[in-house]
Amino acid sequence: MKAIVWSKDHCPYCDQAKALLKSKEIEFEERNITKGTWSKEQLLEAVPSARTLPQIFLNEEYVGGFTELTKLLKG
Repeated sequence: MKAIVWSKDHCPYCDQAKALLKSKEIEFEERNITKGTWSKEQLLEAVPSARTLPQIFLNEEYVGGFTELTKLLKG
């Protein structure tokens, strides 16, 4: 299982999502839009309806944010 986490700096929900994935031993690629490698425009191409972060994909399927990830992995 592999995840992509769109995130930004100083985002508590982003940090919690990454910690949850680590605790479940799920590999993830972080796409931080604060640091300049990834942009907000690229995020909006991937998730046109994104208004908050994190935005998470699991096995190339869109999951949603931290709340949806928690429901999926703990449910």
